[in-house]
Amino acid sequence: MTGHLVAGACVSHSPGLTGFPERAPAADRQAVLGAFEDMAGRIRAARPDALVMVSSEHFTNFSPANLPTVAVGMAEEYACPASEGFERFLQVPRRGYPGQAALGRALAEGLLAQGFDPALVGGGYGFDEAFAVPLSLLVDPADPVPVVPVVVNAVQAPMPSLARCAALGRALGEIIGAQEAAARVAVVASGGLSHWVGLPRAGEIDQAFDELVLGLLEKGDVAQLAKLSEARLAEAGNGAAEIRAWVVAGAALAGWRWEVLAYRPVPAWLTGTAVVAARKPGGESEEEGR
Repeated sequence: MTGHLVAGACVSHSPGLTGFPERAPAADRQAVLGAFEDMAGRIRAARPDALVMVSSEHFTNFSPANLPTVAVGMAEEYACPASEGFERFLQVPRRGYPGQAALGRALAEGLLAQGFDPALVGGGYGFDEAFAVPLSLLVDPADPVPVVPVVVNAVQAPMPSLARCAALGRALGEIIGAQEAAARVAVVASGGLSHWVGLPRAGEIDQAFDELVLGLLEKGDVAQLAKLSEARLAEAGNGAAEIRAWVVAGAALAGWRWEVLAYRPVPAWLTGTAVVAARKPGGESEEEGR
């Protein structure tokens, strides 16, 4: 029995989701956090052995002078969140989060074999909001699913093209499916949607961009999503570059159906905020597909 994909999601990771949820209107807060609860239930029902979580990071571990295009985590444990400062900011209790080193190594070796050159991340890596926020909302802290972080540069040019991110996602999906062990893997992309980070326009939302991305994903048109221009991404804020992670996940889960569980433009959280779930081809549940 080979490894296989059992669940998928694309989610936003605004620090406001955990650090200051009360700043959002009640209706937005209930819709988005309720969607995270829904998605957490779907992941729990799929019973994954590991989460492959694709996101960027915000110079928490890497510096502007030492920033890989792609990095794969191969540690047995990660600090989540990375520091006491992040713990206070995100209101996420700090702890060691389990990794899945064997799968991380397999992904890294597989990517190298397919012509990618990922940086290899071992112990000492800590999660900022890109990983800590979605993990805190999607995984039971009493029974955490081991994670393999895949970090894609979305913070400083030059960044990988969206087409290259799609190729990366296809490669990850193939590598996961080729694992000899019966690994059950969920893929979660974290980032976006439109937002401006550390700029005067912080708090503005480009709803047209958000709806374009969500519409293409729901259609399963990852190829068209990967054709969005860098200029269009820039119009939606420097944080919109994070949809690279969504392209990776969409390509890894080729043929899956995507459903928007919630979307809200939330200026108080500084971002267009969404939770999108993937469903296996044919619409069968995980139990039906076994």
